[in-house]
Amino acid sequence: MDKAMLLQRAGVYLQSEKDEAFASEVKQIIAENNDKELEDRFYRNLEFGTGGLRGIIGGGFNRMNTLVVTRATQGLCDYILQQMPGKQLSACIAYDSRRKSVDFAMATALVFAGNGIKAYVFSCLHPTPTLSYAVRQLKADTGVVVTASHNPPMYNGYKAYWNDGSQVVPPHDTGITDKVEAVKTVRTIEKQEALDKGLLVMLGNDIDDAYVTMVKSKLFRPELIRAQAKSVKIVYTPLHGTGAVLFERIMGELGLPVLTVPQQREPDGEFPTVSYPNPEEPAALKMAIELGKKEKADVVMATDPDADRLGIAVPDKAGNFVLVTGNQLGALHLDYILLSLNELGRMPKNPVCIKSIVTTDLQAAIAEKYEVECAECLTGFKWIADLMRRFEREGKTFVYGTEESYGHLIETEVRDKDGISAAALTAEMTLYWRSQGKSLLDRLEDLYREFGFYEEKGLNKYFEGPSGMQIMSDIMENYRCAQPAAFGGIPVVSIRDIKTGFRWNVDGSVRKKLDLPESDVLQWRLADGTLVTVRPSGTEPKIKYYILSKTAVENDDLDAARTASRIKIAAIEADIRKVLG
Repeated sequence: MDKAMLLQRAGVYLQSEKDEAFASEVKQIIAENNDKELEDRFYRNLEFGTGGLRGIIGGGFNRMNTLVVTRATQGLCDYILQQMPGKQLSACIAYDSRRKSVDFAMATALVFAGNGIKAYVFSCLHPTPTLSYAVRQLKADTGVVVTASHNPPMYNGYKAYWNDGSQVVPPHDTGITDKVEAVKTVRTIEKQEALDKGLLVMLGNDIDDAYVTMVKSKLFRPELIRAQAKSVKIVYTPLHGTGAVLFERIMGELGLPVLTVPQQREPDGEFPTVSYPNPEEPAALKMAIELGKKEKADVVMATDPDADRLGIAVPDKAGNFVLVTGNQLGALHLDYILLSLNELGRMPKNPVCIKSIVTTDLQAAIAEKYEVECAECLTGFKWIADLMRRFEREGKTFVYGTEESYGHLIETEVRDKDGISAAALTAEMTLYWRSQGKSLLDRLEDLYREFGFYEEKGLNKYFEGPSGMQIMSDIMENYRCAQPAAFGGIPVVSIRDIKTGFRWNVDGSVRKKLDLPESDVLQWRLADGTLVTVRPSGTEPKIKYYILSKTAVENDDLDAARTASRIKIAAIEADIRKVLG
């Protein structure tokens, strides 16, 4: 895009942006002739991806700002008004601790009100799962949460939800995007007018009370918790986000002692004690683990800023804390849930669990043991919710959903990942295995001995700027033109291309149509059962690789399996890095 076009787009933006701080940024860039920055802010519009709208906060069409947020909301209004004509519509809005989240949330609410749609707004910051829960409880027609999840402080985002509390999927996501792109005028009103007309309602404690009751009802052994709660010690960090109030309340009502990291308890969009507020990152749990060691905690827990993800660390026999990955915690959850349903005689008819296509196959092995269906979906929790809808129509019973990126769901009352309810289940699971003389690490080793040693490695590379998308597209198409014969010296036996919608064996013996929506994802199954996946991110300018290794455990020797697994993963990684440079 040439400079004249960029300046034209910047002019259109400046005519419409009502937030002077964002407008001033753009004016300064133009005045300084900062062509690179001008291009990055205006070469495209910020688009919906797997997680909705997400970007760096600032002025411009390729940034998160008031204009982009209100246009997205107007497009959402136009879409639901078209989809649900003649109905008095309503929406729920929540927000997290990030920069401008409160402003973006209120701007969103006033656009809903300006379109005659009643806007229910949480009166203070709240976790993402409570937004999904509120949409269902209030029978709202849509919902929005303002959050950039675990991204760095310069980011914010906007997730749109449908009337069942799930993030939007096709055809609604593309339908909303089309409406957003067609927006000419944003209809909004002042806050006082919206309040006077009953089109703006600030939510009190009722939703929280119902949510807390629901989470506690999903636990399997309340009597065990009552008897032994005081014997377990939990250290927790909300990473300056939204999780503390509800986490502490639920654990407190269960009688479980919690020590919250004091330096990280208060909401702060600058995330001053961490470089990256993501419980997947070891550095993010550093302060919590230090407190855990000092207090001899049984488990350390962390939720990300919008509290939809949960990460944990647990002490080994020497007292050193070991980080538990999202795949490992998901396997432990599923094992505990199915074991408990089975032991307590509560296994439902037609039970089904759901995992993403880049989540460990250990889940499927555990499900098979209990004769439970394990379904797969695309990356992004909206696809788990989409399958939940389908399974309800088919008479199947959802028991658990998870994805490798630390997302877990144990209830049907929420249709997004829920770090708060996952934490409550993790606390009970810790107590249960202690009552059996085991730690969570002991149980994980039991699973490895039974099903094989599973280990994962993720690789990411960022490609910023207008050329980034093309570079990632070229990487994917180069793979399709010349499929790898092996990774790390292990032959590829089958290929799954979710963009073309087929899976085939390299020897030509099988070619099968996939029951998955189209997505730019390639997967290679290796001869030993290892799975290698590559896909461009839907929310960030990066390409992502997933290595899901499976290694047989021979003669009960887990150490040998670990060593073999890491050598294998290193060799596969070396082949991938040859492509990335």
